[in-house]
Amino acid sequence: MGALGPKLPPPPLLLLMLGIGCCAREVLVPQGPLYRVAGTAVSISCNVSGYEGSAQQDFEWFLYRPEAPEAALGIVSTRDTRFSYAIFGPRVAAGEVQVQRLQGDAAVLRISRLQAQDAGIYECYTPSTDARYLGSYSGKVELRVLPDTLQVSASPPGPRGRQAPTSPPRLTVHEGQELALGCLARTSTQKHTHLAVSFGRAVPEVPVGRATLQEVVGLRPDLAVDAGAPYAARLAAGELRLGKEGSERYRMVLGGAQADDAGTYHCTATEWIQDPDGSWAQIAEKRAVLAHVDVQTLSSQLAVTVGPGEHRVGPGEPLELLCNVSGALPPPGRHAAYSVGWEMAPAGAPGPGRLVAQLDTEGVGSLGPGYEGRHIAMEKVASRTYRLRLEAARPGDAGTYRCLAKAYVRGSGARLREAASARSRPLPVHVREEGVVLEAVAWLAGGAVYRGETASLLCNVSVRGGPPGLRLAASWWVERPEEGELSSAPAQLVGGVGQDGVAELGVRPGGGPVSVELVGPRSHRLRLHSLGPEDEGVYHCAPSAWVQHADYSWYQAGSARSGPVTVYPYTHALDTLFVPLLVGAGVALVVGATILGSITCCFMKRLRKR
Repeated sequence: MGALGPKLPPPPLLLLMLGIGCCAREVLVPQGPLYRVAGTAVSISCNVSGYEGSAQQDFEWFLYRPEAPEAALGIVSTRDTRFSYAIFGPRVAAGEVQVQRLQGDAAVLRISRLQAQDAGIYECYTPSTDARYLGSYSGKVELRVLPDTLQVSASPPGPRGRQAPTSPPRLTVHEGQELALGCLARTSTQKHTHLAVSFGRAVPEVPVGRATLQEVVGLRPDLAVDAGAPYAARLAAGELRLGKEGSERYRMVLGGAQADDAGTYHCTATEWIQDPDGSWAQIAEKRAVLAHVDVQTLSSQLAVTVGPGEHRVGPGEPLELLCNVSGALPPPGRHAAYSVGWEMAPAGAPGPGRLVAQLDTEGVGSLGPGYEGRHIAMEKVASRTYRLRLEAARPGDAGTYRCLAKAYVRGSGARLREAASARSRPLPVHVREEGVVLEAVAWLAGGAVYRGETASLLCNVSVRGGPPGLRLAASWWVERPEEGELSSAPAQLVGGVGQDGVAELGVRPGGGPVSVELVGPRSHRLRLHSLGPEDEGVYHCAPSAWVQHADYSWYQAGSARSGPVTVYPYTHALDTLFVPLLVGAGVALVVGATILGSITCCFMKRLRKR
């Protein structure tokens, strides 16, 4: 048996007779009554102040039950291991009831699983260490035990509040779709309490516990919605929502499902009550499994295939390529979107190549760089089949083609996020060559040309092979000398005539007028009027052969380059004689002859360099 009861302190009158001052021993416990739920834990703190003697104070706990309010039942003591009454002994030995010292003058009584008979008045008594009795030596607080009425389920509860005996469902959602889960939480506690409901996720195949359950989103007792750390950004972006529907139903919606969202989802309801001191205490907690969720990622499903075999077409013939996007994919719409395009790399070139054409997520087609102006169609011919059509193939279209598909998921504000991409195997395409061979010969008509005269450059083109209707174009280019040597800068266009007969003028070095014309079926001429010293340079002719297809597009079937033609504007000999006339005719003849000799000498040196 333990101690029969606490030692009684002297009556207040005796304390006054002893002349006790204002400072005396005081024992503090929480303000009551405290309401807790059967089967849950309770902690009642106790501390003592104003004492004398050792800083290590002892604590003894007693219970006064409502049916016997005068009988003190010893619960547990910090100084006597045999203090507990028989009704508490086994619970103390099992650790279900224990006293824990927080510091020398503070301790807490903990009961891990409350029982209905635990209701009553709890007294914390501190044996005296004072030289005389001063103040109070115990504090009392009432504890009332409420029945457990909290219910949590993923479906309407069965008889007596039990969850229907069905295993949690297994749900599969596509990446990017919404995951919606519902939870029922109710309580019939007679006191005024608040419910807090949260949704959590546990990694698949991991036992559920406080250490493994990760909170997704929760409704706090003050009705504030809060999210766990990994989900805070999605809550702020509007992708995560939690709402209350009616008095008992709670619904979580997680938009834009990701691979990391897979797992076992639970609903946890906690019941809170406000103690007399104004603080909130949790009095009950229950959890229910909602569903096992699998997220089917787009990267694991997206697949792209193209037609079998190689494609061989002739120049000007249509080229059609088919691409099929397969896999267990969500249909395009609110949660997902797709884009499909074709890439081409010349034969032997590394990498996927450049974009030919594509359909974006809105179904709008566009052409890649270098394909503008051509008749190319990119269209959807079936639910997941796409066709690329080039109305007139060219030899330059030969190469390796790949179909590229991208899958997107929609986030908050209809924002698209790329979730997966896949390329098809390479598909070789061969286009027969036209077999056009060009040769060009250019020269300066009349040989030497003088300043102020017109320089005429001629270019004759010979053609072998090619289809009927072949057209020729020719352009003239110049390379300028710098300090007697040719510049390393690229050649500069002077002018030319296109395959459609339209002249194109570039920039003449001397800045004077330029004429380009077709003087024969396969003969072109360039004329530089009023030749000046700035027009000096090395010119060449560059012819090209063009073929027009049925879609009226042109492609270059061949090209060539003539040999160099040097243009050097000579100075007339008579012009040199008029320069020194101001100093006399005799001197003019001598000076003129000297100048003429110098010019001839310099010109011969330049010819030797060339």
